[in-house]
Amino acid sequence: MFHYYRNTDLIIDTNLPANRAITITGSRRCGKTYYFYYLIQKIMSEGIDEKRILYVNLEIPTSTKQENVYPFFDEIQNVANWEVFIRNILDKNRAKFFKQGHLQKCYPLNWRHHCEAEQLAIIYILFLFQSFLRLKGFKYTPYLSTNEKSQFMNLYRQYFNCGGYPEIVLYPDLRKKMIGEMINTTIYLDLIDRYKIRNTKSVKLMFNYLIKSKQFSTHKFYHFLKSLNIKVGKTSLYNYLEYFQDAFIIFPLKKFSYSLKKQEQSLPKIYSADNALIDAIVDIDDGKKLENMVFLSLIRKGYELNKELFYYSNGYECDFIIKNKKIDCMIQVCYDISDPLTKERELRSLLKAGEKLDCDNFIMVTYDYKADETLNHHFIKILPFYEFDFAQNIRIE
Repeated sequence: MFHYYRNTDLIIDTNLPANRAITITGSRRCGKTYYFYYLIQKIMSEGIDEKRILYVNLEIPTSTKQENVYPFFDEIQNVANWEVFIRNILDKNRAKFFKQGHLQKCYPLNWRHHCEAEQLAIIYILFLFQSFLRLKGFKYTPYLSTNEKSQFMNLYRQYFNCGGYPEIVLYPDLRKKMIGEMINTTIYLDLIDRYKIRNTKSVKLMFNYLIKSKQFSTHKFYHFLKSLNIKVGKTSLYNYLEYFQDAFIIFPLKKFSYSLKKQEQSLPKIYSADNALIDAIVDIDDGKKLENMVFLSLIRKGYELNKELFYYSNGYECDFIIKNKKIDCMIQVCYDISDPLTKERELRSLLKAGEKLDCDNFIMVTYDYKADETLNHHFIKILPFYEFDFAQNIRIE
């Protein structure tokens, strides 16, 4: 099976045994290559000879059998049959591989035919708020002075509004240009060119439609295109949605149901890889931005989309539920609950949903409000996004 690291700082243990392949993947421009640089520096700081490290070179490294080598393959999905090459090296127990790419093609299903399951680890890289703070030279602690708190909140607002793509963080004045280029590159290279799509207009419209949608219906979008005299089959639209997922730019979240059929037929809620992508397409409210950030935080913590992570709606709504063998946690997102009526409505909706799913672990994530609430003998932890994002364990006592 694939191993998903539930570490909010994405620190890889470089002392893992040899005969191990680690895949680092995520959307374009999210910092995968720089994370490679970090890992290389980390390995060298642990005393590994630089001659044993190979980066962006698909030739078999020369080494003695007593020494492990550390190859780093950047954008490996562009190489045909890469899994056969890596399997041959792993069989010799001489290498620990680090691979990265921005497509799910980085770990095709036929990898299982070439590599034992436990030899593959998947890491989704999305730029964390903690990483953003480090890039800005700010070290967060729970005990900040008044001036430090003010500086922190300013940085928090910047991350909230502009997203966390590293280049945008470093060059905020070029934000619109960079996001536009990344969207065009994703649409043209990762979808249109890669999959030989002729109806390019339908792909562009679908991306905008997905970003603007709270929920997505392929059927409704099909009729929307039909109203514009754009002819495209429903099967193609289902494929396009999968392509956007494969590029790690769109994440469709299904509604939880104990009926697998109903769950699969539910309309997915749509989230994107970064708030900057949403902001480039549509002027969204702060509540939508915060909900998207909480979703990304849950993905970074390692919860698998539509296997462990869902939304719930059945008379009462809950933005996110975490499920293992049972419902472990229910999470509601509300930007501002300063209005008592809003606060009571959101809390009651969360508790009613919890009654239906037999769950008593409740979290409400806000922009900056923190409190411990008790309603109808149920405890609800209310905390700002940054504390939620920093937490290692989703079950916050």
